[in-house]
Amino acid sequence: MRLIIGSRGSKLALWQAHWVGEQLAAAGHEIEVRIIKTTGDKLQSVAPEAPLPASMAQTVAEAGSKGLFIKEIEEALLAHEIDVAVHSLKDMPVEQPSGLKLAAVPQREDARDVFIARSGKTLANLAPGARVATSSLRRQAQLRALRPDLVYVAMRGNLDTRLRKLGQGDCDALVLAAAGLNRLGLASRITSYFSPEQMCPAVGQGALGIEIRADDAQSREAVAPLDHLATHRAVRAERAVLRRLGGGCQVPIAAHAVIENGALRLHGLVANLDGTKIIRAQAQGPASDPEAVAGEVAEDLLRQGAREILASLG
Repeated sequence: MRLIIGSRGSKLALWQAHWVGEQLAAAGHEIEVRIIKTTGDKLQSVAPEAPLPASMAQTVAEAGSKGLFIKEIEEALLAHEIDVAVHSLKDMPVEQPSGLKLAAVPQREDARDVFIARSGKTLANLAPGARVATSSLRRQAQLRALRPDLVYVAMRGNLDTRLRKLGQGDCDALVLAAAGLNRLGLASRITSYFSPEQMCPAVGQGALGIEIRADDAQSREAVAPLDHLATHRAVRAERAVLRRLGGGCQVPIAAHAVIENGALRLHGLVANLDGTKIIRAQAQGPASDPEAVAGEVAEDLLRQGAREILASLG
């Protein structure tokens, strides 16, 4: 069958969409990749300290911070302009619009965060006052807990833009996801890796989400072979923690799950913005019931005070 894949226009997003397209083409389908510009893409061209234009501010309010990179793509899917949407799963809200379905999650790339320094130094070896760029509050909170003496600055833009700004001296180091660098053949730029224990990854980090219309049986059948059961179960657990806590990407919530020998091990984290209070919880259970394991982690986080932290962040 002929399938139109919707994607953002960034180099990484197109790599992901074309990778999915290649798998589908190998199965005999005719594939077209269609670029759709999202509010998140437009937002990246606005300086972090600048006020948003009124029209963009309204869209941000409607979409929520975690839906900014997929809203227009999902609208195209619902309007039958495309048949399949490929997202970075960490950009997908845990609640999908009515009529859409997360149909497949391919095998995950490296879920870790990485450190890239102009000097080649690690986080531990940076001089006090060095500037580390990341717009992720999750990363900032955990970095502040590790190195409160550094300066953390927001930086918008896609991966290429951030690497260019690092080279220009806009900052001394960056923290990025390993997966994007690996996919674009840029792993040689990585100075060091954070273990998931040092820096708990974002929910769904390193995984792709393949979204279709819920009633589209043909597309569902076409993408089904791309689903990797262990990855899908792991991200279900992570997303269930986020759903229970009611957070988005503008709240320092993290979760990371791995599956070994039929058991799912899940680590969750909630932090305040300055990293002075970090709450962690872990649980393990059968991989066949990721939501149950997620429930244990979420309830443990709430018992330890996560609700109060999240309430303080508004």
